[in-house]
Amino acid sequence: MLVSRARKQAGALSSLLRELGCQVIEIPFIEIRKPTSYQPLDAALNNIADYDWLILTSVNGVEAVAERMVKKKVAPSSLAHLKIAAIGPATKSAIEKHGLRVTVTPKEYIAESVVASLQKKVKGKRVLLVRAKIARDVIPRELRDAGAQVDVIEAYETIAPEASARRLRAVFAGSRKPHAITFTSSSTVKNFVDLLGLRGVRATVKAGVQTASIGPVTSATLRECGLPVNIEAKEYTMQGLVNAIVAARRLRALRSN
Repeated sequence: MLVSRARKQAGALSSLLRELGCQVIEIPFIEIRKPTSYQPLDAALNNIADYDWLILTSVNGVEAVAERMVKKKVAPSSLAHLKIAAIGPATKSAIEKHGLRVTVTPKEYIAESVVASLQKKVKGKRVLLVRAKIARDVIPRELRDAGAQVDVIEAYETIAPEASARRLRAVFAGSRKPHAITFTSSSTVKNFVDLLGLRGVRATVKAGVQTASIGPVTSATLRECGLPVNIEAKEYTMQGLVNAIVAARRLRALRSN
C-alpha cells in the first residue's frame, strides 16, 4: 500500500494499515509550506473582535493560526466570542487542543456540507475562512451569496516534493508494485500526476494499481486526471478510508473463492 500523505501526517494512516497486516510505503505527494507572507493572517488576528465566525478546513490551518497567535501574543480568550466551524473530527480535535470550542462540525467533511450547515446562520455576519493557498471556492462563494462578508486568508500552501518523483519512479519500475495508492485530497491527486507525469500515471493504471480515495471530491479529481476510482470511503476520514480498503479486500477475497 502506497500512502501519499505529507510526511508529518502519514503516521496515523500508515499505522492503521499496518495493523491490518499491510506493507506500507510512505511517499509524500504534498509538502506543507508557509505562505509567502503572514501579514494577512496577522492582520485578521489583530482584528479578530470584528469577526462573528471562524472556519478552519484542516489541521494545517489550525496549527498555522495557533503559531501566529503565539507569535503575535494573541490570547485564546480573544477568540472566545467566535463561533467556529471545523471540517472533520481531526480539525475539530486540533482546535479543541488549543482551548477553543467548536460550534459546528458538518455531517459530511466536505465544503458543500459546511455551506449547508452555515447558510442560514451567517446573513449579515463577518466570516474569517483560513485555508490553503489553493482551494475550492465553494465556501466563500456560497456564504457570500447567503449574505455573509467573507475574508479568505491563506495560511499555508501545498507543493509537490521534488524528491518524491525519483522515489515514485523507482517504486513503479520495480517488479513488486503497490496494490493500491491512498489519495486523501485533490492536491495529492494533482501532485501525483505532476510527479509521475501522464505517461507514468497511465502505466500505473495498466499495471492494475488501484486507487483508494477519501471521498467524492478527491474521487472527482482522480477521474478528471484520467484515473479510475477503485475504492472510495463512505466516511471522509482516515478511519473511513481504511474501512473502505478493508471492505474492498473482503469483497475481492469472496470473489476469488
